Amino acid sequence: MNYKTFTLNGVSVFLGLIFFTAGMAKIFYEHRFPGLIGPVWLEEKLAEFGLGLFARFIAYSQIVVGFMLLTLRYRTLGGIALLPMLLNILLVTISQNWKGTPYVLALFLLLNLVLLAAEAPKLLHLLGFRANYSPSVHAPIRYGLLWLTGLSLVLGSIPLSFLSLTAAYVLCAAGIAVGLYTYWRGGRAGKQEEAPLSIPEAMTAPRQKA
Repeated sequence: MNYKTFTLNGVSVFLGLIFFTAGMAKIFYEHRFPGLIGPVWLEEKLAEFGLGLFARFIAYSQIVVGFMLLTLRYRTLGGIALLPMLLNILLVTISQNWKGTPYVLALFLLLNLVLLAAEAPKLLHLLGFRANYSPSVHAPIRYGLLWLTGLSLVLGSIPLSFLSLTAAYVLCAAGIAVGLYTYWRGGRAGKQEEAPLSIPEAMTAPRQKA
């Protein structure tokens, strides 16, 4: 793993932890999941205005997007999905005159843009531009289904937390481990293949007689 990959993966895991734990803490039993950012009481507050379902949707969205970034296999999709989420949260905090929070969210937004900038060839290719992009394919269906299994274990830990917190933590950790395994064995989905090294023309061109 080179320095660039290590740095981008580190940014992805950091953002993933932030939003994955934020979503889990909102809907885990008595908010006992360790979250890095709040507010964990969002559903209770919005329920007063009949928006409890919307708050739960936000929490699950944070979990899924955070899981994408945390487990690295679908880092690109996670970065794309996180962009509108960050922009919405940022505008809410600015409109509510929250002190300090907009600056923290602006930092998260900058980090997310760094992730997306690193995927420029892939994104330009999706938009129809001609780009030097050739994805590698390594058992996408098998690892994709395995990744979904990991996500299902994480989501299953939420209702389980109302019965046994210990079992819920174990199930959640198992789901994260399965997601990381798909990256360890199968790599990132749609990762660009390394361009083969070309032999300089000067070495392959036939020598001309004097």
